[in-house]
Amino acid sequence: MNQVRLTAQAVECRPLRFTPAGVPVLELVLAHESEVVEAGKLRRVEMALAAVAVGELARTLERTALGRRMRFEGFLAPSRKGSTRLRLHIQQASAQADRDDPRPAGPAAPDNETD
Repeated sequence: MNQVRLTAQAVECRPLRFTPAGVPVLELVLAHESEVVEAGKLRRVEMALAAVAVGELARTLERTALGRRMRFEGFLAPSRKGSTRLRLHIQQASAQADRDDPRPAGPAAPDNETD
């Protein structure tokens, strides 16, 4: 199974483009920070991840302000055929990062979910 759920914020957003068939495509860079337990030890994770949204989701994310903490769901795929670089293909995005998380949304609030 290839499924990713990640709370992150868009830190870069390229201009909306269209495929030859007229489908909107938005390329983003997402930043994520969290603390996770690995082998019984707390580990700090900070990363940037290339991402892409296609279709109506691309139009929606284009209107979303950079830096807003969001929950993204999608899958990983090579950035182009034969490449070892991966990119998150966003299938769902929501501004509500975690219903059970009482912390305010914002760049300084770390997240623990990195499935």
